[in-house]
Amino acid sequence: MRLPLGALLALTTAAFVTVLTEALPAGVLPALSADLGVGESAAGQLVTVYAVGTAVTAIPLVAATASWRRKRLLLIAVVGFAVANTVTAVSSWFPVALAARFVAGVAAGVVWALLAGYARRLVPAESAGRAIAVVMAGIPVALSLGIPAGTFLGGAVGWRAAFWVMTGIAVVLVGWVLLAVPDFPGEPSGRPRVAAAVRMPGVVAVLVVTAAFVLGHNILYTYIATFLGAVGMGGSVDVVLLVFGVASIAGIWLVGALIDRRLRALTVAATVLVAVAAGALGVPADSPVVVYAAVALWGLGWGGVPTLLQTAVAHAGGPAADTAQAMLVTLWNAAMAGGGVVGGVLLAAAGPGSLPWSVLLLLVPVLVAVRRFPVR
Repeated sequence: MRLPLGALLALTTAAFVTVLTEALPAGVLPALSADLGVGESAAGQLVTVYAVGTAVTAIPLVAATASWRRKRLLLIAVVGFAVANTVTAVSSWFPVALAARFVAGVAAGVVWALLAGYARRLVPAESAGRAIAVVMAGIPVALSLGIPAGTFLGGAVGWRAAFWVMTGIAVVLVGWVLLAVPDFPGEPSGRPRVAAAVRMPGVVAVLVVTAAFVLGHNILYTYIATFLGAVGMGGSVDVVLLVFGVASIAGIWLVGALIDRRLRALTVAATVLVAVAAGALGVPADSPVVVYAAVALWGLGWGGVPTLLQTAVAHAGGPAADTAQAMLVTLWNAAMAGGGVVGGVLLAAAGPGSLPWSVLLLLVPVLVAVRRFPVR
């Protein structure tokens, strides 16, 4: 069956905007911090407060808007991005920028809770995984292309211009959604369904995999520049991240081709690939070739993980799928924030060489829990 690419690519763009809005401050941090009159460590909290906004509001908002029409809710979230990025672009006072970033995080929580379910409803059940893979392709595209482009633009014409471009993309996306994305009803009741979602077979397993996998990934990814500096590749961070991004795109393509038949096996394969990569990075070596090969395996394994977990929790959640998605989004963002904290502690206590081994340790419960996934 041919997928409804016009609608799916609009959702892909929503994922792209979400990830790029989250990570863009990191790429323009020196200029942004100087312009707002704060240190770089304080300016870095623009990323943290975004994640906090997502984590603390996703479940309550999904519960409160469960009965809303899906298209209306998606449009409100995209407009939220446009407003938040505009306020960030014009702000000259750091607390205002922080508030705008929190609003952007709230919008992100709504978008992430909607995307997988929306994609599944656009296609027959046997094509749901492929549809979700198309939508989730916005994540590696944002990481491998969007962030470098935004960083370049920020350096060339100023960081505010990069946020204005994000506003423009969001405005175009509003029109695209209006024209190309069909509407669907929400649930008949807006009551919270957290308990019902947790009781669905397989949901807890998916959440355990999410917490451990995302925490492990972010412990290393957050401090990849520091790790590369320790192995003598501090000047190659941009190339290493490009390799990771390209491999991630290949990973999501492979997942999209097979996910509707091999979801559990693909999750195991992704876990093994990342484990092999972490092991290779954990063994001291003077060869950049080994590092590049390990990073390529890491990207190949990680690229499809968001699609795999979103699809798994959607299958497991059943009638409480939207709430289960919101729980996954909350846990994902908490694990992202936790990766920065835990990685920082490990870095101070044991040095950068400890980071890959912590990833290996966290992948053990992933391999145990994935056996309880709700599908083959």
